[in-house]
Amino acid sequence: MARRKKLPLIKNLEIIDIADEGKAIGKTDNMVVFVKGLVPGDIADIQIKKKRKKYLEGIVIRLVKQSDLRITPFCRHFGICGGCKWQNLTYEKQLYFKQKQVADNIQRIGQLEMPELYPILGSDKQQYYRNKLEYTFSNIRWLENDEIHSGCEFKDRKALGFHIPGRFDRILHIDTCYLQNDLSNKIRNEISVYTKRENYSYYDQTKFEGLMRNLIIRNTELNEWMVIVVFQKNESSRIEKLLKHIDSEFPEITSLMYVINSKVNDTIHDLDVHLFSGRDHIYEQMGDLKFKIGPKSFFQTNTMQAYKLYEIVKKFAELKGNEIVYDLYTGTGTIANFIASECKRVIGLEYVEDAIQDAITNSECNNIRNTTFFAGDIKDLLTEKFVKKHGTPDIMITDPPRAGMHSDVLHSILKLQPYRIVYISCNPATQARDIHILRNKYKLKAIQPVDMFPHTHHVENVVQLGLK
Repeated sequence: MARRKKLPLIKNLEIIDIADEGKAIGKTDNMVVFVKGLVPGDIADIQIKKKRKKYLEGIVIRLVKQSDLRITPFCRHFGICGGCKWQNLTYEKQLYFKQKQVADNIQRIGQLEMPELYPILGSDKQQYYRNKLEYTFSNIRWLENDEIHSGCEFKDRKALGFHIPGRFDRILHIDTCYLQNDLSNKIRNEISVYTKRENYSYYDQTKFEGLMRNLIIRNTELNEWMVIVVFQKNESSRIEKLLKHIDSEFPEITSLMYVINSKVNDTIHDLDVHLFSGRDHIYEQMGDLKFKIGPKSFFQTNTMQAYKLYEIVKKFAELKGNEIVYDLYTGTGTIANFIASECKRVIGLEYVEDAIQDAITNSECNNIRNTTFFAGDIKDLLTEKFVKKHGTPDIMITDPPRAGMHSDVLHSILKLQPYRIVYISCNPATQARDIHILRNKYKLKAIQPVDMFPHTHHVENVVQLGLK
């Protein structure tokens, strides 16, 4: 049997940049080295774990010298949770590297000439900025290093928190999370205490059993709260006792709901959501508009930054009042309703049926009469017959998922030739790829990055494209 070649230890590697997905970059012998957990200016000894033709991947063995850009993380779970990987980097530099990521993708993947690149819009809140978090129950809590080395036996391994990066079956128990209003911490911790005290079984990710499965908490700027508890099976008496306890302990909750999920995967989009108390929805306010949010609704998770984002969309659309606008991947119709007063008509397309129902309701409750919404796969909806019936778009707004737009949708856009496209994306790489396909007929005119998620590598980007 051939002996596996031992990979090298690289000493004193200097980190010079940050790549997509937040990985730090160093260089040695004309090879790029990717490593997690470091920031530019760090010098470290790196054990190589993977060797590819054009790059290496490694892990930190020893931090030789700390970068001047480093700061002390504010969360005790930093480095294990994986949710806020840039807490050790100043916010100013986080914004710098996010803007750089956008520019690099446009030039490298899009192969496009850089137009005006506006300075990235930072978030006024760098903590407690999210309006939705999803937690997981597990009967096998992830043990931290000090626990492992303590020599103690930990009989209580129940956890309510977040997945360890790369481990579907291991959950880190969370004491305090700085992403959502602190009431979220109080609700989660009380549920944890109650279910442990009353000996509720927690979910086993490998055996697919255990009553307590997931917890979803949403809130809005109007201080409305939605709590959804997901159970693995319908143990009605235990479910009722827990929900009554939550209801009595937290009168702030506007909507208390539950789901029975006996499937292998965690998604609830194909399951019934049952109302226990309150309303089956909450409302969010954005400018003069009010938006209804149901248990399955998509809504931007940083409300204050979303408002800035939609103002940019409106600016880039350059509406005069007589345009037909197609809003692709409209979600709950937030953008469609946001711009409706400044154009002739908005056609919103979205593949999630429940979201479309919310979009229609959002138009109704805001007395907006020039929007129409359709549910279905965008590539199947955007046909000649559809356009003939509803009108050729003058302006196209598109906000696809991370994977970007389907090739059929891109070809439909090229065929329809709206004179302006506003493309919003949470993934500048797939956005750049799609713009590259559109480049023969469209000129990239303006770029505006927006930081929706402080302390992460994620960046939202808005571009304006004009028909040549």
